[in-house]
Amino acid sequence: MKFLHKHRHALPRMGLNLVLVGVFAVLALGKLPLAPVQRLENYLYDLRVQMDIRPTQDSRIVILDIDEKSLQAEGHWPWPRDKIGRLLDKLFDQYHIRVIGFDAVFAEADESSGLPVLQRLAENQLKGSQEYLDTLAQIRSQLDYDSLLAESIARHRVILGVYFNPVNNQQTGALPQPAFTREDLHGAQTHIPRAAGYGANLEMFQSRAQDGGHFNHFPEMDGVVRRVPLFYEYEGRFYKSLALAMVQQVLGVEQVMPIMYSDPSGQYVQLEEIHLGNYVVPVDARGRALVPYRGRSHTYPYVSATDVLNDQVSVSLQDAIVLLGTSAPGLADLRTTPMEDNFPGVEIHANLITGILDQRVKAQPDYMRAGEFLLVIMAGLALAVCLPLLSAGWGMLLSLALVAASAGLNLYLWSAANLVLPAAATLVMFAILVLVNLGLGYMVEGRKKSQITHLFGQYVPRELVLEMARDPRTYSQAAETRQMTVLFSDVRGFTTISERLNPTELSTLMNEFLTPLTYVIHHHQGTIDKYMGDAIMAFWGAPVPDAEHARHAVEAGLGMIGKMHDLGKDFQERGLPELRIGVGINTGQMSVGNMGSEFRMAYTVLGDAVNLGSRLEGITKQYGVNIIVGEETQAVVPDYLFRKLDQVRVKGKHEPVSIYEPVGLKTAVSHEDLDELELYEMGLKYYLRQEWDAAETAFQGLQAQYAPRKLYEIYLERLDYFRTNPPGELWDGVFTFTTK
Repeated sequence: MKFLHKHRHALPRMGLNLVLVGVFAVLALGKLPLAPVQRLENYLYDLRVQMDIRPTQDSRIVILDIDEKSLQAEGHWPWPRDKIGRLLDKLFDQYHIRVIGFDAVFAEADESSGLPVLQRLAENQLKGSQEYLDTLAQIRSQLDYDSLLAESIARHRVILGVYFNPVNNQQTGALPQPAFTREDLHGAQTHIPRAAGYGANLEMFQSRAQDGGHFNHFPEMDGVVRRVPLFYEYEGRFYKSLALAMVQQVLGVEQVMPIMYSDPSGQYVQLEEIHLGNYVVPVDARGRALVPYRGRSHTYPYVSATDVLNDQVSVSLQDAIVLLGTSAPGLADLRTTPMEDNFPGVEIHANLITGILDQRVKAQPDYMRAGEFLLVIMAGLALAVCLPLLSAGWGMLLSLALVAASAGLNLYLWSAANLVLPAAATLVMFAILVLVNLGLGYMVEGRKKSQITHLFGQYVPRELVLEMARDPRTYSQAAETRQMTVLFSDVRGFTTISERLNPTELSTLMNEFLTPLTYVIHHHQGTIDKYMGDAIMAFWGAPVPDAEHARHAVEAGLGMIGKMHDLGKDFQERGLPELRIGVGINTGQMSVGNMGSEFRMAYTVLGDAVNLGSRLEGITKQYGVNIIVGEETQAVVPDYLFRKLDQVRVKGKHEPVSIYEPVGLKTAVSHEDLDELELYEMGLKYYLRQEWDAAETAFQGLQAQYAPRKLYEIYLERLDYFRTNPPGELWDGVFTFTTK
């Protein structure tokens, strides 16, 4: 009691500190996911990976490179299969490698030898020429390149690659034997990713290979490959990754064993480890293994494929584990990893193979969250009580000592036990507590706000400026490419309206509708690009990343239309003209940043996706709608219902795109609108099938039963035209615009 009375001035700060510690304890348990903390966690993980690099190459694994030199010497890829067969024979019979894995798929037959043409000649024009038939029989085996490769595969230890598609259900080729099936799990549930389709090798190749494995990577939300799924599930069967299949061959292990963990009650069951004999590979609940990167690219020796074919290899390949990949421009599979942005995908497999063989694959079991929780509680309580009582200097020393101890424990577990202890929540807690208690946070916050406001205050709403001020180093005006959404709006017939007003009236009118429209855009977290007379250009996804940029843009577009409708009533009462706008929205890759000249710069977006957004706004009046969105926008806003208007080729673009009109939230659309949309989609289907009568019946029914739409008139006019001018069997239903 005496202590509390003596230090009663510090009790409010202690109470605030305890609340903050409680928040970060919950955060450490993963119960309160925050994107900035996750970004920091990813950064700290990447930093540890970069600190753990190996200074030497791993000569056990060799990358057989289809490089520019090989393409110049041997021809364009893919090479004829007989050449691949000779490559395999050279590697195994002459250079005595141990096993080879293909980061490629042989999904189609090789007809480059001309054998099918010769066979057709034998069956047709030259079927009576015995001499021709005898000659063809003699050379057939030399020209059947697929059979030559299949025979070579059968003679050697070859692991073929496959890939799984989580969305597309297309299936090509023959899959290898699965590692295990759902029945082998005896009812235990897994979160292993499921595939809808796959691309595999011809059956004649896969049946002769030792095994096969998928080469899918698994980028995280920030696009960085930190983990690789060791399995993919397809129709209840689980298929190994390429790296896992190769290690299994190298170790001579017959079976891959998934090890599930459960608590004593049996209620908590999840995948935790993969066993290859005495080798253990820790995985997460989704069967993904952390890739133990050895260093930057070319940590493994590269051998040009043409050097193998021409006996010019200068390094020893004895007992080497070989991965076939490519570094040639246009063929290279480059990924973003903790080591670098353009990292060869084939080396990801190589790093995982090395990690499994060396037992260096890091583990991040769920109980490590409990470890960080305890660390947050213990260190947080010490800081919560002591910081209000200590001077600024001693408080900083105590904080630094706890940070050093926490980092030391983390690095010890990383290096000595191959355990990944989360660190972001602990580190952020230290920073927050120090800033709050020492008063530094207020000064830093003010400086950050000033910097960000100076850079972006003219473009983005105040709420986003404040968010950016929390981490100003993340944001800059330097140009970069992002997946974003752009919006264009324009007032219909504004030129005619402006001719009737004097300059003062025109300026007042523009201010009265541009201001509320800007407010709508800011309310939905949009960035104003520019005003172009009566038009507005805005975008989402920069400078602040926005995972739902497409959805926010659609909401803003609909809100702008609603706002103009409300303003129209007020304008009419005041004798001003009623205004209507058209809105075009598109999503795609865009370049964003400060662009212009040395005389004037502007933070803006550029790219084909931006141009398409402008074109979409321009054709809204053609379809009699207020808003049109592109197909990429529609695809990433699943909670909205859209009406497909058409498939068009806009002015300046060769590739056709599907265009849509937002109907509304799926949960809020009326039954009448759903019925109308269902009948419309039926009519559109008949139209695309060239069933003109059925399509006409549907569109006429729509005109009669529901409110008339210009869209229905458009299709009825096209139907009349196509009856007398059939588009032909190859018609793709695309309408081409010749004007903007």
